[in-house]
Amino acid sequence: MFWTTVSVVAAGVVVISAVGTALLCRTLRRRAILDHPNKRSSHSVATPRGAGLAVIGALLAGWLALASIYSGGGVWLILGAGTALAAFSWLDDLRGLGIGPRLAVQAGAVAAGLFSLSPDSLIFQGTLPLVVDRLLTGLVWLWFVNLYNFMDGIDGITAVETTAIAGGMVVLGAAIGTTPILGGFALIALAAAVAFLPWNWHPARIFLGDVGSVPLGFLMGWLLLALAASGQWAAALILPAYYLGDATLTLIRRAIRGKAVWRAHREHAYQRSVQGGRSHDRTVVIIGVGNLGLVGLAIASVLWPGAPGPALGAAAVLTGALLWYLPRPMTRSSDG
Repeated sequence: MFWTTVSVVAAGVVVISAVGTALLCRTLRRRAILDHPNKRSSHSVATPRGAGLAVIGALLAGWLALASIYSGGGVWLILGAGTALAAFSWLDDLRGLGIGPRLAVQAGAVAAGLFSLSPDSLIFQGTLPLVVDRLLTGLVWLWFVNLYNFMDGIDGITAVETTAIAGGMVVLGAAIGTTPILGGFALIALAAAVAFLPWNWHPARIFLGDVGSVPLGFLMGWLLLALAASGQWAAALILPAYYLGDATLTLIRRAIRGKAVWRAHREHAYQRSVQGGRSHDRTVVIIGVGNLGLVGLAIASVLWPGAPGPALGAAAVLTGALLWYLPRPMTRSSDG
């Protein structure tokens, strides 16, 4: 009964996300709310920006429906914080606000999310005092929100990443029986992302914008942290390993060279892949295949919980291989 209800809600989310994106594509273009290409862009044509209004709206509506039917724990605070974050990020899309206000609002949303956790929901499994656990969790969550935004730089990449993370959690919740309510929320996130993907596939007709990527990072971060708190910390690290690895390593390299880590750039592995000759869609397909491997490793870490080390090691090797392979330029003959 639970998964039947979730499936019905998810079907509604698909419709809302797809139809809403179609309507926004026309409206944003008519009102000239466009992402104009510059020297740091990976696109060459002015494209409407703001599909997150539909995608996040559909996702939040689906989560609200599910939380109203079943006990959603502290999801009400998450819904409120996600809505506020989306509203502020839309304003940022329109006016271009500074790094200070953005971080302040994001930190406020993360603080509200931490407050929604019960005292026994310890992300670090009781190895740290509660205050330290919450502080480190908040910093990790804030970083995840921003890396989701940083990584949304080519057509289709964030929709595919969200599909992989959410899809992995659906399998953990449905097939294996781990945290079914989280699996239900993940299926709704999966539905919203899949409905958006055709509009964002290369060549993209519309972009998420900060109104999409920032709250999406917040909401997916909450799902992963809740998965870690349930005891499946290895799976919570493995599922987003590519985004974590690419964003973190790239910004560490920039910091070592004395560059401002918050400024837009084209140094991520996926961006260098496009610069090296691959198309957006081919690059995203490679990432998607790698993510399928990560989903399999996350499932393995749950099926054999006594030995999470091998799965984490394999995930690190797979992610490292992906980061090494992506930037390599493609010759005309090898590009098929």
